[in-house]
Amino acid sequence: MIKVKVGLRPIVTNINLPTVLKTTILPGDSIESLFIATQVGEIFYIRNGVIRIFLDIRQNVIKLGVSGGGYDERGLVGLAFHPAFYYNGLFYLHYSVAGTQGPGALPDSITLSGALPKFFTPDPCDPSTLNLEWTNREIKYDHIDTVEEWVLHSNGQPLKRRTLLNLRRPFFNHNGVNSLNFSSETGKLVLTTGDGGSGFDPFNLSQDNIEIAGKIIEIDAAKNTFINNPPVVTRFNELPGSIQETLTVIAKGVRNIPGISFQRVCNQYIKYIGNVGQDLVESIFSFIHYKPIPVTELIQASLNKSEADPEGFINFGWRAWEGVLPASILRKCPANPDLDEKVIAYYNEAVKTSTRRLEPVISYFREDPRPNKFEGTALTGVQPYMGNRIPGLTGSVVFTDLARNRESKPPVRGVLAYFRVRTKCKLNDFSVIETDYNFGSQSAYYVSLGTNLNQSRLFLGVYGSMRVRDFNQGSVFEIVP
Repeated sequence: MIKVKVGLRPIVTNINLPTVLKTTILPGDSIESLFIATQVGEIFYIRNGVIRIFLDIRQNVIKLGVSGGGYDERGLVGLAFHPAFYYNGLFYLHYSVAGTQGPGALPDSITLSGALPKFFTPDPCDPSTLNLEWTNREIKYDHIDTVEEWVLHSNGQPLKRRTLLNLRRPFFNHNGVNSLNFSSETGKLVLTTGDGGSGFDPFNLSQDNIEIAGKIIEIDAAKNTFINNPPVVTRFNELPGSIQETLTVIAKGVRNIPGISFQRVCNQYIKYIGNVGQDLVESIFSFIHYKPIPVTELIQASLNKSEADPEGFINFGWRAWEGVLPASILRKCPANPDLDEKVIAYYNEAVKTSTRRLEPVISYFREDPRPNKFEGTALTGVQPYMGNRIPGLTGSVVFTDLARNRESKPPVRGVLAYFRVRTKCKLNDFSVIETDYNFGSQSAYYVSLGTNLNQSRLFLGVYGSMRVRDFNQGSVFEIVP
């Protein structure tokens, strides 16, 4: 592939962790402004080089980083502007609600493994750990997420208009990031939800059609439900009927996801989805045609104990598949580490879903010694680039990884890379994008990737720490020639 080198032009520094980067045109304005949502609950916008506060909901957001060494995946993770925002002022937020901290969902008898924060790993020698059930959901949960509709009034004051969903989440992680986007194809609001968290999707929520976790959901925001304080739920059938009727499901088998992006090619829209891996591989999927299934049909199929029509229903394969590979765990042998081996964690599920899942268009690995490749950590953004200022990237898909694997000692560096879609149903090659920016002794985790309205500009969010309570270590750059 062509080697591409870019520059990073600083736009803003010394902000909190930037989770969402996107542009829109404010009512009455004539140019796009860049909006930056931070994990702790601030939304800034930048116009003509000047940064201003658009909205501050820090008091509404759960207290972050109080355990687990300051690492956290909750907070303000979604921001989307209505396609007619210029005229109606509508925008949408997804965040973890203050005061909703719970004890977590795992039974007390389960022992977690790994470095802080600790995550569940199944034990292949103990079948009881392979198929856990999430019980006592009203009290055994980590937090509550909300999806809200807001409106920017003519006086410039944003006000909450209604709540669309209240979701109870079993664990603190896998809430998604850049989780709200409007479909360029249908005009509906798209919510991307992670599998609920911990590790290995302990309750297999991502494959259960009735569970909200682990799905890509379209919300018809044009339908005015206006239910005061919708119930806090985990399953679709717990929602009021009027809310059920606004929802369709595009896909399942999601682990954790940095949003959905759309690329218009020949009057068709290619959808790109990144799925963060467990231990082995990061994956990007794409599709054009799909058949969204109304939530009411999924509920009816569940009542009839039948399967909803799978035709066109996208399945990314998790938890049985981690991108191109069956999900596996490491069986350790303390007496002889040479005998450590990878074991397929959910063999029967892997066989069952092997022919029904969507294959990724690209996978990159946590261990990869090949030239011009890298050993990834976590996929954090996927965006098509349709501009011409960086000719080597025109028409390609750019993605970011949090940090190069094995760089355990600071300063840590994130990764920019790109690929071009091939039409021969094979895995696509990818290449690292070189940058010349000098971060000095400061770590630079690449935490978010954004674009403008016509996808001719790219923006990169960087943070200097993995701990959300290390405040004001964030920067936003524009990727330039």
